[in-house]
Amino acid sequence: MATRPSANEPNIDPASLYLEEVFTDRRVGSIRRLTPVKGDGAPDPSRTVVYVGETQVMSTLGALPIVFEIEAKSLAEAAVQFGPLAKDAIEKTVRELQEMRRQAASSIVVPQGGMGDLGPLGGGGRGKIQLP
Repeated sequence: MATRPSANEPNIDPASLYLEEVFTDRRVGSIRRLTPVKGDGAPDPSRTVVYVGETQVMSTLGALPIVFEIEAKSLAEAAVQFGPLAKDAIEKTVRELQEMRRQAASSIVVPQGGMGDLGPLGGGGRGKIQLP
């Protein structure tokens, strides 16, 4: 009896393979060109080439990678689009980080085990304060 692969298994689909090439200016970032290939490594003209831009920004925690897709027909077109798309991706990432920081700052602290016995002065609680 053959077993079916689980969704949690790290299997590579031979019908979804890409040849990856990296181009960089060694200053701002890099562009990855993902060329679709068949299971035997031959080019697969039935699928489109994908371009992915990569850069990084420095944060208080170190380098933060920024990755974004570039809709382009050629490497030259992807290079022209890189700057504006990188700027948009950085701004989006900053907004998301600010929202995460805002949510973390407004988290409610709840004692372990609920409110417990507050007693006449609230000194009878039996839990420890924990962050969510």
